[in-house]
Amino acid sequence: MVVPMDVKQAIIVRSDLDMGKGKTAGQAAHAAVLGYAKVLSKDPDMAEEWENSGQKKIVLKIANEKEFFALFEKVKREIPCALVQDAGMTQLDPGTATCFAIGPWESAQIDKFTSQLKLL
Repeated sequence: MVVPMDVKQAIIVRSDLDMGKGKTAGQAAHAAVLGYAKVLSKDPDMAEEWENSGQKKIVLKIANEKEFFALFEKVKREIPCALVQDAGMTQLDPGTATCFAIGPWESAQIDKFTSQLKLL
């Protein structure tokens, strides 16, 4: 019997931007889709495992832009990540980095980078 892998996706959202709830939800949704597409192209088996195991996601907050990019740069060396930058049509300036997706990937590997972050 094959034991299914524990796979999830983490969305990291900047909490210093004071985005409205709808804006935050939209940005997180962008990250989820972009992250999935990246993993689908790089590791279709991982994407399929995530699809078949309930598409688990966790949304976490990070304090500021400096910490945000430091984490992004560290994680992307080991796990596929997708950065979201706002178009600037409503609340933020064009190009503002709002969030990024980690994976979907093995939960334990994601946790190595995110265990210190709090839920949004």
